[in-house]
Amino acid sequence: MRRRRSRPAGSQEHQLWALAHAERTALAEDLSGLGAEQWRHRTLCGQWDVEEVVAHLTAAASLDQWQWLRSMLGARFRPDVHNRRRLAEHRGRPPAETLDRFRPVIGSTTSPSWHTPAYLGEVVVHAQDIRRPLGLPRAPSVEALTPVAEFFARHDFTVASRPHAAGLQLRADDGRFAAGTGPLVTGSTLALVMAMAGRASYLGELHGPGVPALRSRLQGTAAGTAEGQDPG
Repeated sequence: MRRRRSRPAGSQEHQLWALAHAERTALAEDLSGLGAEQWRHRTLCGQWDVEEVVAHLTAAASLDQWQWLRSMLGARFRPDVHNRRRLAEHRGRPPAETLDRFRPVIGSTTSPSWHTPAYLGEVVVHAQDIRRPLGLPRAPSVEALTPVAEFFARHDFTVASRPHAAGLQLRADDGRFAAGTGPLVTGSTLALVMAMAGRASYLGELHGPGVPALRSRLQGTAAGTAEGQDPG
């Protein structure tokens, strides 16, 4: 008998949103000190610069299920078109205005579905998409990363993470996350999350006999990502 998937229990969902709010707050603090050139810096997220990733995060925290569906219908279910339109809506002039538009959604629990770990994942992955190229030292907490890692290892939602993890044993060396069977891949929870999200720059922080297979999968994902389209 097939088990029916259920949404997280109330206390768990509350905790996940609290973690998302904390990570948004931390990102806003980092963004407040950026200069004009840094806002235009390329990120780990496809062709998007820092300002575009921030506008995307604002859009992601502003759309409920019906707003998202209307946007996708209007885009004829082309995610790249949907993303471009929502970026234009939430991007300010100048970048400081884009940050001003992000701040009001820091405490938002609005989302298109009940997949709360995925929306926590949106924040932690995109924050590192920004921080790593800029050399910003802050990183998400292991407490926030662990439910994202567990979700990414078992689901394809917002990012195609499950094919990256399939047939591999993933094990964090700084937390409780462990999933899968097969050749071992070990490293920090952050590196495992980012690798599952398709960010090949984190492969150098991972170890074990499963790393070559993971590298091959991520290279294939990067080659197939359309220019200007959010890879996750």
